[in-house]
Amino acid sequence: NNPPYNTGAFRFELTFSPHHPLEPPCAMIRTPIYHPSVDLEGRVCQPLTTHAHWEPTTRAIQVLQDLLLQLDSPDLQRVLRPDVARELQERPEEFRRRAEEHTRLHAEPRPDP
Repeated sequence: NNPPYNTGAFRFELTFSPHHPLEPPCAMIRTPIYHPSVDLEGRVCQPLTTHAHWEPTTRAIQVLQDLLLQLDSPDLQRVLRPDVARELQERPEEFRRRAEEHTRLHAEPRPDP
């Protein structure tokens, strides 16, 4: 919902193990995104879905809401791409330009409201 990602739509995938809800789902972003917390394969640094932090009472909607919050407001404590995190911290204008361009090239059109 926030720049630099708000001009496109991104596909997410939640994969649930046969042992869910005792085990967390795996969250992936299938649309390439220029973000410090998402690696080039789409894996997301999301503590909520790690075994150490997972609670069986956590609902899928909470996982998605946490993911959207993280994408809208990158947390430099949740980093999978240190180079992108460094750019966001040291050269935020350059980061925003690259993220907007990446969104323009890879994201899908946003659906009409």
